[in-house]
Amino acid sequence: MESASVPSNEHASTGSNANSSSVRAKCDPAWDHVTEELKDRKSSYRCIHCGKSYKGGDINRMKRHLAGIKGDVVACMGVPYDVRFQMVENLKGISKSKEQTKKDQEASNYSPLEDSPEFEDVQEITPRGRGLRSNLGKRKVGNIDNYFAPRTTPGAQPSIKSVLAGKEKKWRVDMSVARWMYDACIPINAVNSSYYQPMFNAVASYGPGYRGPNYHALRVPLLRDAKREVQLIVDSHRSYWADTSCTIMADGWTDTRHRTLINFLVYCPKGIIFIRSVDASDLVKDAINLSNLFDEIISWVGPANIVHLVTDNAANYMAAGKIVCGKYRNISWSPCAAHCLNLIFKEIGKMDHIAKLAKRASKITVFIYNHVALQAWLRTRKNWTEIVRPGPTRFATTFIALRSLKEHKHDLQALVTSKFYVESRYAKDKKAKAVVKIIIDNQFWNDCHVIVHIMSPLIRLLRIVDSDEKPAMGYVYDGMYRVIDGIKKIFKDKKRLWEPYVNIIKDRWDNQFYRDIHATAY
Repeated sequence: MESASVPSNEHASTGSNANSSSVRAKCDPAWDHVTEELKDRKSSYRCIHCGKSYKGGDINRMKRHLAGIKGDVVACMGVPYDVRFQMVENLKGISKSKEQTKKDQEASNYSPLEDSPEFEDVQEITPRGRGLRSNLGKRKVGNIDNYFAPRTTPGAQPSIKSVLAGKEKKWRVDMSVARWMYDACIPINAVNSSYYQPMFNAVASYGPGYRGPNYHALRVPLLRDAKREVQLIVDSHRSYWADTSCTIMADGWTDTRHRTLINFLVYCPKGIIFIRSVDASDLVKDAINLSNLFDEIISWVGPANIVHLVTDNAANYMAAGKIVCGKYRNISWSPCAAHCLNLIFKEIGKMDHIAKLAKRASKITVFIYNHVALQAWLRTRKNWTEIVRPGPTRFATTFIALRSLKEHKHDLQALVTSKFYVESRYAKDKKAKAVVKIIIDNQFWNDCHVIVHIMSPLIRLLRIVDSDEKPAMGYVYDGMYRVIDGIKKIFKDKKRLWEPYVNIIKDRWDNQFYRDIHATAY
């Protein structure tokens, strides 16, 4: 039995060589990303990243698929950056190795081992040692980030070091970050910044011993470098302005020191760029001075690159826009859509029945928020949210506040009819009785419902034009007509009911808001 289990020397040698070749071939790094399937004694290879399978060829063909080298195979679209980089470097190493072998063969006139069928796949082993390190060493450090996927991206494979660190070590790191934020009074929503996680990625890649920048570095050299980076971004956008044209936006506002400032921004499909802020406090803001200021900005951007100028719709800005358009025939002026809509809200809000309704609603809000005990009772209600209060300059907030109050109708009625309120000292107050009378008045709530329903299309359009998520120019023309049609349908085409609202909208639209560029964009 013992002698039968020992093979002959010849068979042992052959089996050993065959096994060695198979093991060496399976050591190729591409096998970690490829599965081999046998069907009718023929091999096919399937990529685990994109699911594509190929019959025939060998692992080298799949390696070209993973590396994205086009030819007899399609590039893989699902492979991670670090895997693609590894495959590319592996193929480069094999190519260099073959070239070196060919040179050695020509020099020594000696047939290398690779001509032997026994070692046919040996050349496909990745140069894991010096070859890969030497190739990486020749690359610039800044370029490596483009090939290796960060370990912090969702679904990324964690490093061995981070896995072995444990929860306690991670907690200590998290607490260090949290203590610094709490001590410096940094708002918690700062973690939503797009630069938050990249900061930690950069620190982790630096390794132990990193010391953060000091006060002087942040104040002088790093700030200077950041300014240079921003200038490079602006310069990169300037090349797009000539290709796609752009819009200049002038945004006037007053700061806490009561200075009149005008911010100038340039929009193109690549994004919005802030270019300049002008202190116009000592400037007589007539049409001539404003048009000269606009002309200066237009000259810097390039008149041929501009198709649209957007400003406030005050009379002096309108006159300045006409002067600019008369000088540059390719530039079209239009008022700010959000500002125009706010003025429509302002004029509708001045209508007698709406002004009275808003005044009554304001009494409820003031009464509730002037008494802490009433607020505390309401906050115990299920799914309670705070009542929106109108802003002093944003006229749309009047209607948003009415909608918010309407949504709290049942909570407010439950409050004034509760045992807590009836037995409290507030129930005997004269002003409180007037507020209670409004809260239990169903006609008040019906009027709120109608006004909110009328203004909803306008509020929806305001949110579209005042948003930075996508270009809104194409929605203005269609949106205004949808608003008018929606108001008519609410009143079932009864002209005496819808006419006061539609006349205000049409007057602003026809005389100021409507522009050919809106129709063109639509």
